[in-house]
Amino acid sequence: MSCKVLRVSRSGYYKWFNAPVSKRARENLIILEEIRQEFMNSKRNYGSPRIHAALKRKGRTWGRGRIERLMRKNGIRCRYSHKFRVSKDPRTREKIAPNLLNRNFSIPSPNRVWVSDVTYLWTKEGWLHLSATIDLYSRRVVGWSMSERLDTELVVRSLQSAIDYRQPTRNLIHHSDQGKEFASKGFRDLMVLHKITPSMSRKGDCWDNAVAESFFKTLKTELVPRNGFATRSEARGMVFEWIEMVYNRERLHSTLGYLSPALYEAKTRAS
Repeated sequence: MSCKVLRVSRSGYYKWFNAPVSKRARENLIILEEIRQEFMNSKRNYGSPRIHAALKRKGRTWGRGRIERLMRKNGIRCRYSHKFRVSKDPRTREKIAPNLLNRNFSIPSPNRVWVSDVTYLWTKEGWLHLSATIDLYSRRVVGWSMSERLDTELVVRSLQSAIDYRQPTRNLIHHSDQGKEFASKGFRDLMVLHKITPSMSRKGDCWDNAVAESFFKTLKTELVPRNGFATRSEARGMVFEWIEMVYNRERLHSTLGYLSPALYEAKTRAS
């Protein structure tokens, strides 16, 4: 019956059925199984470049193109971000700092340039605001804070937590956009107290703070449920766990040679 449906001869069907599986086909099955394992380990967030990097760290020598083809053929795709944005209030009478960073995102040592920004996470109880401070050297999130309100205290607590954690000593530049919270007297007073030099993006230019923007895009892609979090408490717990246990310690960064921020810092300290 099957031969009639497929319109092939019985002898042709059995010849195909009993044909030996090629060496490359068997190897593809092994590779595919390892790809699926790494894909699930990343919670379905890694595309072919990071899957290739993760397997390479395990000593696998398969080419990136082969991994990409197998993922595409078998429908293994990473998640994409769900775009939503609440506009920031651009109005401020506070002082605006010059753009000292000037899109130089490659920093040779830690605690030389930090970048900060604020994003919004939707919950069924309303918005939760997240401010994060990132060390450009390793892309590590060194401080953050969350609040129902977008105000100066939110960004002050983020920077203060980074200061407490990293204990910077000298020549530190802090870069942000021109949001009124970052330009406020309270935030500027904290930087003066710790001898931190302020830097700000040009008005309306998100590319001047691209690393912080990229971090928030990654967070929303890999963590935020499609319909938002159920509660602010749930969001707080999941964001904390994702930053500390996934982003800082496990997530592979192409700009770091596909190392995590924590592993990159450890490796450079040892060298």
